[in-house]
Amino acid sequence: MLTLERLIAGVGLTLATGADAGPTRVRSVHSTELPDPTPWLSGGELLLTTGAQLDAGPGAERAYVERLVAHGIAGLGFGTGFAHPRLPDALLAAARAAGFPVFEVPYEVPFIAITERAFAELAGEQLDALRRSMAIQSRLERLVLDAQGLDQVVRVLAGEIGGSAGVLGARGETLAWHDAAGPPGPLAPPDRARAALREAIAASTEEPPPDGLLDPDGSTLALPVVVRPGARPQAWLAAVAPGEGPLGELERLVLRQTVTVVALELMRLRLVRDTERRLAGDVFAEALTGRLHAEEVEARLRPFGIGGELAVLAFAVSLRTDPAAAEAALERTLEGLDVPALVATRGGLLCAVVDAAGRDPIDLARSLRRELAAELGDVRAAASRVGAPQALRRSFHEARCALEAVRHANGDGPEVASHRDLGAFHLLLSLQDDEALRSYSESVLGPLSGADAGYGGELLRSLDVFLEHNGHWERAAAELYCHRHTLRYRLRRVEGLTGRDLSSTRDRIEFWLALRGRELAR
Repeated sequence: MLTLERLIAGVGLTLATGADAGPTRVRSVHSTELPDPTPWLSGGELLLTTGAQLDAGPGAERAYVERLVAHGIAGLGFGTGFAHPRLPDALLAAARAAGFPVFEVPYEVPFIAITERAFAELAGEQLDALRRSMAIQSRLERLVLDAQGLDQVVRVLAGEIGGSAGVLGARGETLAWHDAAGPPGPLAPPDRARAALREAIAASTEEPPPDGLLDPDGSTLALPVVVRPGARPQAWLAAVAPGEGPLGELERLVLRQTVTVVALELMRLRLVRDTERRLAGDVFAEALTGRLHAEEVEARLRPFGIGGELAVLAFAVSLRTDPAAAEAALERTLEGLDVPALVATRGGLLCAVVDAAGRDPIDLARSLRRELAAELGDVRAAASRVGAPQALRRSFHEARCALEAVRHANGDGPEVASHRDLGAFHLLLSLQDDEALRSYSESVLGPLSGADAGYGGELLRSLDVFLEHNGHWERAAAELYCHRHTLRYRLRRVEGLTGRDLSSTRDRIEFWLALRGRELAR
């Protein structure tokens, strides 16, 4: 940091006033003869003048000093031997009263000597800061390449700035935070940083400020971490200066460069999570085929922390919800509750295979539903009974069928559906024989499967939707995006191909059981 005292000592000058105020930082040097140069200055400058315009008496000299002090000017170099043979008494008295640094610049010392020395030192400081910041960035990038994790990146950053630093998620949750002077391990943001951080998170709903958010005293800086151009910030990088002072230029430069490192680490974590989700989906899908031995199902669930007792929780969310976002929300909620689980999407449902040792699946599903509803909107939930890993397939169908059974309860269903709500699904689930289910379904629905060169799929879907809407033509046609006359034509084709009558309660029941059995036997 370039100080006024070091700068003028380098050209053989000394302070006439302000020496007791301590080191004064100089941001730049300007020469001017204006009686009020403050509109063109931003504070922190060393001002050089000959006082050519200060010839209106002591009052003008005092007012001149007061303006400079109020504007945060670093100091005043007054050239003598021009308009003034020596430092004016009124100017010195006003500067001494305000503790404002003033020094005499004799006629033989040109202003350019002071200016060149200042710019040389400032340029050297900036070069040193750039070299150091690049070295820090290289170290942080190596941490990302070595997959050391966000905690390690933040710990090194906090050590380099000598204060505390961390990363907050888009919703304000703490992803990582460390204090260089505090105990080892992750921490929460300090109290004095919370206001700036809250403001940063609130700003993320709008266009984030490119220079971040700096609190009034300069001690806390929050910078948006944007992974994709034009997207909202995925996270915020924040830092708090040590003690009560502001963040220095070097610290701010390091933080701005670290934003890129944090973005890279978040992208790496996202790739890892996406890979884990695909793996979880593959494991779940294969376990549901029923072709794995019990020991193999246990082995594949073990890496997810699932032991000998499990349950399947199923959640129906809005079709507009991004499946990846829904899975991420469920994973975060389960982690917050410290529940080992495998999360995947299956059949349009958000599912979690949870370790059920010592846990009530219905209570857990109720807590998760409330948390998810706060983030994703309307959510319906169901839970299976506790079972062994080899019963995973049955547990999934039990939760799915319970959710299906209460789908048309018109608000009268339980908060979490369970085996108690299965109704006729108990019959299908009790068969536990895919071949028997397929045989029964084929005997009822077989004529539709190969009808009209592939048109059978439309007939089956139309039949299913019609039954689920309790024979209500308008609602069923709306869900199928077709006219009710088109739906009537399709269902007449169903009756003609199967030889059954949809006005018959018995035939409707057989159709519905066959459709459900067809799903269970997939």
